[in-house]
Amino acid sequence: MLDSLSIQAVSGEFSPFALFLQADIIVKSVMIGLLLASVWTWTIIVSFAMNIGRIGKKSERFEQSFSKTDDVDKFYDNHGKSGLPMAKVLASGMREWRRSTARGPIDRDGTRQRLATAMNATIAHEVDKLADRLNFLATVGSVAPFVGLFGTVWGIMRSFSAIAAEQNSSLAVVAPGIAEALFATAIGLFAAIPAVIAYNRFSHRLNKLEARMGRFADGFHATLSRELELGK
Repeated sequence: MLDSLSIQAVSGEFSPFALFLQADIIVKSVMIGLLLASVWTWTIIVSFAMNIGRIGKKSERFEQSFSKTDDVDKFYDNHGKSGLPMAKVLASGMREWRRSTARGPIDRDGTRQRLATAMNATIAHEVDKLADRLNFLATVGSVAPFVGLFGTVWGIMRSFSAIAAEQNSSLAVVAPGIAEALFATAIGLFAAIPAVIAYNRFSHRLNKLEARMGRFADGFHATLSRELELGK
């Protein structure tokens, strides 16, 4: 059994920084990689949350303004060049509308199909562009625990090697390697858990935004369809 001084010495080595310093190059590489992944994960989480929140508020104002307009062409000229995803849906529809109705006779069914295709393609493109960085969150969420587990296995292997070399299975010999191993697992979970939660949450918000743009495109398509029926 270890005396009180030995226990204090062992416990003093269990600070995160000390565990990192006493780890070998393999476990250190695992820890550094996971910490960098965690930093980048939180960078994506903060920036995406701010971006999607800003887009949501601007989209609501955009829809409200559009619902009050009596002149779609004028509204497009004033708002169609905005970088807002919903404005780009409007712009793609108006560009196709103007090309399809520039010369007669007008193919009404063909125009309706081209309008729907143009706006749906824009919606898909904008959602894909917003979701591009979320792939990193999905990767970290699925891979980081296994990377941490690799560090765990490596640390435990070192502990068994120390037991064999010292021919001593006391806590003082075994504890440092096991502590390194568990610390690598903890870092892996620290990186993975926020990534998984954020990915699921942001995917839900993207789905809501996609549905919102789809509803806007349907309403705009109906407006232009009525113009066709009036014989524009």
